[in-house]
Amino acid sequence: MSIPPLTWAYWCVLVAALLPYASSYIAKAGAFGPSDNAAPRQWSAHLGGWRARANSAQANGFEGLPFFIGAVIIAHQLGAAQQRIDQLAIAYVLLRIVYIGMYVAGRSSLRSAVWALGFIVNIAILFAGR
Repeated sequence: MSIPPLTWAYWCVLVAALLPYASSYIAKAGAFGPSDNAAPRQWSAHLGGWRARANSAQANGFEGLPFFIGAVIIAHQLGAAQQRIDQLAIAYVLLRIVYIGMYVAGRSSLRSAVWALGFIVNIAILFAGR
């Protein structure tokens, strides 16, 4: 098996798709046992504190993913400069990582500001085409 020659932006799509699973891992680490796997949504409904926030970061990650993927694909189709798409996609992924950290830490105002920046970056990717 060989690794396909993907652009940085496409690699960022993969990383962004994996970030919600990282948030889920954070929520479950040390507290989720084999018996909880029988009803994982019921288990997560009873979470509190940072675990609940990590689980919410997971949901938000999945919610924002379609727009990011679409923006990257559309920018490629419209012939946007590859370096620009790559830079914006990397910025988006980095903002998402900071977002998860702020969410888990309970820094709601900063989290919302980082989310807004990520949304703006997504719009910039969408309109990066010529």
